[in-house]
Amino acid sequence: MKPESPFNALPPVVIALTLLIIGIEAVFQLANAGIIGGPRGVGWRIAAIEEYGFSAAVLDRVLVNGDYSLDMLKRFVTYPFVNVQITQVAFCAALTLALGKFTAEYYGQVKVLCLYVATSIIGAIAYGMLVEGTYPLLGGFTPVYGLIGAYTYALWLRLGNAGENQIMAFRLIGFLLLIQLIFGLIFGGNSQWIAELTGFFSGFVMSAVLAPGGWSSLVARLRERS
Repeated sequence: MKPESPFNALPPVVIALTLLIIGIEAVFQLANAGIIGGPRGVGWRIAAIEEYGFSAAVLDRVLVNGDYSLDMLKRFVTYPFVNVQITQVAFCAALTLALGKFTAEYYGQVKVLCLYVATSIIGAIAYGMLVEGTYPLLGGFTPVYGLIGAYTYALWLRLGNAGENQIMAFRLIGFLLLIQLIFGLIFGGNSQWIAELTGFFSGFVMSAVLAPGGWSSLVARLRERS
């Protein structure tokens, strides 16, 4: 009997997102090792940050100066794929696989892709509005938190249907925020948590429409409780 590939269980959109995250980092690592790119390869990560990263200055260019060029708008969706270190890549890839598999099976692949992109954009907008300066927003944690929001909403529904305490659905986000707080106190933090937390809440709220039954199901549940 031909062995079944472990990737068969993963939705293609989740595999594609994960390979994109890992593949870009692999290029940077190979360039840093001098295997590809030659002497210029060492600066590829910095060049990618400057070309595809997001910052408050980008939002200012769009809203204040009316610069709706592709160079500006692309940054709202490209920054999640430019990570600053390999540990960030590992966490983002692992969480995208795990959460992406569950959410894609529950909501559908197209909806999860839309949620991934939308939470990236909404998180970037919140970051640009609340953070001053040119410190870049980078890495895939913002849309990952969006997936956590979708996962939390699905779990919230299941616990409600089972008559259990729905607050338990927020254990994952609570645990992650606690870990982030600890790391911030030890190593120093930055303002990227604004985009990540926005990603979570926007993912949770969007899921009310994206979930099976959508908005009508949510309204019916609220009426039952009132």
